[in-house]
Amino acid sequence: MTTTPVANHPNIFTHRSPPSSSSSSSSSSSPSAFLTRTSFLPFSSICKRNSVNCNGWRTRCSVAKDYTVPSSAVDGGPAAELDCVIVGAGISGLCIAQVMSANYPNLMVTEARDRAGGNITTVERDGYLWEEGPNSFQPSDPMLTMAVDCGLKDDLVLGDPNAPRFVLWKGKLRPVPSKLTDLPFFDLMSIPGKLRAGFGAIGLRPSPPGHEESVEQFVRRNLGGEVFERLIEPFCSGVYAGDPSKLSMKAAFGKVWKLEETGGSIIGGTFKAIKERSSTPKAPRDPRLPKPKGQTVGSFRKGLRMLPDAISARLGSKLKLSWKLSSITKSEKGGYRLTYETPEGVVSLQSRSIVMTVPSYVASNILRPLSVAAADALSNFYYPPVGAVTISYPQEAIRDERLVDGELKGFGQLHPRTQGVETLGTIYSSSLFPNRAPKGRVLLLNYIGGAKNPEILSKTESQLVEVVDRDLRKMLIKPKAQDPLVVGVRVWPQAIPQFLVGHLGTLSTAKAAMSDNGLEGLFLGGNYVSGVALGRCVEGAYEVASEVTGFLSRYAYK
Repeated sequence: MTTTPVANHPNIFTHRSPPSSSSSSSSSSSPSAFLTRTSFLPFSSICKRNSVNCNGWRTRCSVAKDYTVPSSAVDGGPAAELDCVIVGAGISGLCIAQVMSANYPNLMVTEARDRAGGNITTVERDGYLWEEGPNSFQPSDPMLTMAVDCGLKDDLVLGDPNAPRFVLWKGKLRPVPSKLTDLPFFDLMSIPGKLRAGFGAIGLRPSPPGHEESVEQFVRRNLGGEVFERLIEPFCSGVYAGDPSKLSMKAAFGKVWKLEETGGSIIGGTFKAIKERSSTPKAPRDPRLPKPKGQTVGSFRKGLRMLPDAISARLGSKLKLSWKLSSITKSEKGGYRLTYETPEGVVSLQSRSIVMTVPSYVASNILRPLSVAAADALSNFYYPPVGAVTISYPQEAIRDERLVDGELKGFGQLHPRTQGVETLGTIYSSSLFPNRAPKGRVLLLNYIGGAKNPEILSKTESQLVEVVDRDLRKMLIKPKAQDPLVVGVRVWPQAIPQFLVGHLGTLSTAKAAMSDNGLEGLFLGGNYVSGVALGRCVEGAYEVASEVTGFLSRYAYK
């Protein structure tokens, strides 16, 4: 089989993402796995001024070049003091600003690139709409609240909660159980494997070792080898593009780790958590929020891009694009002075607080003059490369056994690394959400690379497409089907922060070093702090915003 060379394809959109080491590029959520819940159309920085109605607020959308720099703030002169400057306009930074702006409107968000949104990259072209970063989100209440507050309630789209997920095992795509009643019947695991998992879950397994475990160690000890090899290993590849022998269970999957910690076993912890929830009065749920049915994932009518666009419009002139942060210094009278290189020249800002939501390696470089120890800690986090390869086939290219009522249905599939395929997983984009592909076409988003396959950086786009197409013909696409239409190829050189064993300790070391150096009012945020899934970035934004507003309320009385 010969794949059409990417460079020569008549209908192609390819892009190899620029190196992420440029200063102050935003940190966002990364490509997330479909078992859980679960992106570089250029953002226009020359948009016309126009009114935007966002949930009852009318704001003006303006761009950095329209910003009139006060003469006192140019070339090192004094600047008016802001309550907060948020460095990085990825989804974490934007959502922190969205939450804070109601009580502290005197804030600013700065971004080194010419567009906001971080790794969220929705592209629309030739009848296709696809994502090249994160693909979807889990519709938790914080995520839904953010969408509703930004005026996007009517644009929400939710996947079919009954859509099956598959794992490749021994040449066959096998459904993953979606509910307890599926457990006795699914064929992904053997009967002994199921029994081992059941006994382990109730506590008949080796005791915890007394030190931080990797995901592999925790799962093998609690649930057995089959659960790890056939479910958790591909799951980790999908969520983190990571190596489960190195990922920290406590840091990467803290909720599950806590079940054993608090209840003596996974089942014991589950019952204890249910009992505590039932005995704790529930706050009334916001009546504005939709009620998702079952375990599903969400997006927006025109893709994930709609969320950062809506927040950007609401922020208006408080969002500065193409502002590259060159230094932060402590002010003698308290607070911080930030110096930027901007299209208008050198600009200095004075702020009571700062939130750094850029990637940890960028934050490390900026904070080194203020705290060497914090910078050293932040430089230790690893971000492996990930490629997002989006291709399309005609409906008739799908193997007959994969069709239901003549259509490909389901969320997608994961591939354990032991099964002889290089692609980490495939999302059935045109089945998951409406209006993602022309009629009669199937759109597939494939992730490749990760911690165990950084060699993708040496491959061309056409080579990546050839690998993905070859893999798909082993289980999903007919071997003799026509070559795929290449829709989009994007490689993220530093994609997803790895929550390795020791991650939480390293993060605590960075925060403690900042405190020891008197950096009060300087906060860390972003996906290496909150978690890599898009929904966790939004939830983390609420948490950071609460920390900052608490600090500012105390600051006012000093």
